[in-house]
Amino acid sequence: MRNGHLNKSYLRRLGRVAVRLIFLMIITTCFCGCEDNSETVFHGYAEGDFILLASQIAGHLETLDVQQGLKVVKGAPLFSLDSALEQSAVVIAEQNLRQAKSRLEDLQKGQRPSELMILESRLDKAKASLMLSGKELERRKRLSDSLTISTEELDRAQTVYSRDQAALNELQAEYQTAKLGARSDAVESARAELEAAGARLEQARWNLAQNIQYAPQTALVYETLYEPGEYVPSGYPVVSLLPAQNIKLRFFVPEPLLGSLSLGQEISVSFDGSNGSLPAVISFISLKAEYTPPVIYSRETRSKLVFMVEARPPSNIAEQLHPGQPVDIRLEPAHD
Repeated sequence: MRNGHLNKSYLRRLGRVAVRLIFLMIITTCFCGCEDNSETVFHGYAEGDFILLASQIAGHLETLDVQQGLKVVKGAPLFSLDSALEQSAVVIAEQNLRQAKSRLEDLQKGQRPSELMILESRLDKAKASLMLSGKELERRKRLSDSLTISTEELDRAQTVYSRDQAALNELQAEYQTAKLGARSDAVESARAELEAAGARLEQARWNLAQNIQYAPQTALVYETLYEPGEYVPSGYPVVSLLPAQNIKLRFFVPEPLLGSLSLGQEISVSFDGSNGSLPAVISFISLKAEYTPPVIYSRETRSKLVFMVEARPPSNIAEQLHPGQPVDIRLEPAHD
């Protein structure tokens, strides 16, 4: 486990908590001295929903294709891990698939042509023997009718004919079986092995694809957590992205004003360097109350109860903001 990665994540979470505490501490000052609610200014800050990109396969970081603070477009490569092991697994899986396919085709074909030719030759010989014994039986029957031969000689000819007929029937059945191929259960087993080999190949290819990660959308590279050559455990993020549409404004309003707010309500925002008041839309109103201590749950002091509210600015405005940046919020819509 990389200590640097844990330290960065811990410091980032600690920074968010500190920012939130600071704004909660100054929010009481914001509420005082503002009798006209329409002119009340709420001090808030920008926050972002980060996209953490990680590989499901562990390995050494081979390339880092992005730089912290720069923008990447959708589909751009972010990083790649050493993939020698996964490439070998794909080659083995492809070979196993070809082997399973060949075995199924062999079972479905039946015996080889040379083996079938041997059976056909034996079949022709059996047919000739049956024809000869049949003629001999007919001749013996005529001689028996004229009392030229004994009954035992006729029976012997009948036995030879029956034996040749049985031999021919046996060879015909063997020939038909040889043309049919393997038994149906053996063929189904080979087909199941082929499907399993195909699934293993898909898994191997998926593992190989995990070694290269691409940007899911256009975004700012907010943070890189590993350097080339370092070992990255499975599932640990390597790059943190912040799309413009994931930037939001966070501020706190007192309980008496909560009923005047609604989702989708237009508000105005300004910050250092902004060109006047800019538009934003309320996207979230917390159901959980927070407070600026000390607080006493009474009618006189319940104004110290505050609720967190989040708003989303348009993408062209969000691109000018950074997580933690102070902003001023007014509840009236922005003026052109």
